[in-house]
Amino acid sequence: MFPRIEYVDWILPRIERAGHDLASSDLHPEGPADPGRVVPARLADRETPECTLRSLVAEEYGVTRDRVLVTAGTSSANLLAAATALDLQVADDDAEDRPETPESGSVLVEKPGYEPHVATPRGLGANVDRFLRRAEAGYDLEPDRIEAAMRSDTTLVTVSNRHNPSGRRVDRPRLAECAAVARANAARLLVDEVYAPYGRRTVDGDGYAFGGPTAAGIEGTVTTGSLTKFLGFGTLRIGWLVADEAFVERAREISVHLSDVARPSRLLGRRALAAAPELGDDARERCIRNAELLSTFVDDHDHLTATTFEGCPFAFVESTREGVDGDALAEAAEAADVLVAPGRFFGAPSGVRVALGRPTEDAKVGLAAFAASTVDL
Repeated sequence: MFPRIEYVDWILPRIERAGHDLASSDLHPEGPADPGRVVPARLADRETPECTLRSLVAEEYGVTRDRVLVTAGTSSANLLAAATALDLQVADDDAEDRPETPESGSVLVEKPGYEPHVATPRGLGANVDRFLRRAEAGYDLEPDRIEAAMRSDTTLVTVSNRHNPSGRRVDRPRLAECAAVARANAARLLVDEVYAPYGRRTVDGDGYAFGGPTAAGIEGTVTTGSLTKFLGFGTLRIGWLVADEAFVERAREISVHLSDVARPSRLLGRRALAAAPELGDDARERCIRNAELLSTFVDDHDHLTATTFEGCPFAFVESTREGVDGDALAEAAEAADVLVAPGRFFGAPSGVRVALGRPTEDAKVGLAAFAASTVDL
């Protein structure tokens, strides 16, 4: 059945007690948290728009309402995407022509990658294959590598954009190339876009959402997103799935097996989405500041190396010293009250993900402590 998510088991007991949080990739709001507050402070004085949450998401992505399913966060959206793709494969009239396997089908997932993208389809009974996003290629999405890794029963190809953990963001034409490869093999492309808005605003118009490129509307794609990372409203548990009408309708039918989104979250989510242009500008400015801070930090410390990307406040950081892997970096950091995410949870044990989701001044202090804790390894 569903395997444990090792990263979640590892980080939950650590996140609250860490003095310097360089593991959280969502953009935390400024100021101290108020655990007793029901309505986030940034939404308290805003009006709730009359239109539905589904309509607001559809408007942002430039699609019709029947191509959107609102979910209880991105994790639920990704689970529904995998479950729906596998279910539609089984229902396919040509399914009997596929080779018999003990699983319900195969899902192809990028590596390095986010652990639940692998664990969730396995929990649904799927075989999971991997394709490499190569460091020497700048963690680009390479369609030929996807094609080479696909099997006859592959029903879903899962990627993240921005890539988690490297921060690489690819444009819509490249996403379309990857979708075409998947489509040629009777599969869909799932693009987890929670980090796509990070960085400078791209051109407004078709193919962009929240200021970043989106795969929404490309034939054969499923995109997922949420209010958690870019806008920093994780407590609302609002996410969504965008796909063709038939896929969304089947996902809606499957979603009755999961908890629905609570009405208070829907109402507050409407406020957040209505305010997204203003809130997004603030988030984007922090992304740019923290990305510049991270890039300068890497340049200034010879014992660490990383490929950083413009506008992205997180990166995959490695030691330049032989024998020092991601666990060694994470353990030294933790001893100094600094939390970074070990790369083994992403299938890349050589380094750690360093994420500057906190306010810039907090991030500066955390980076200094991280550098001091690892310089003598």
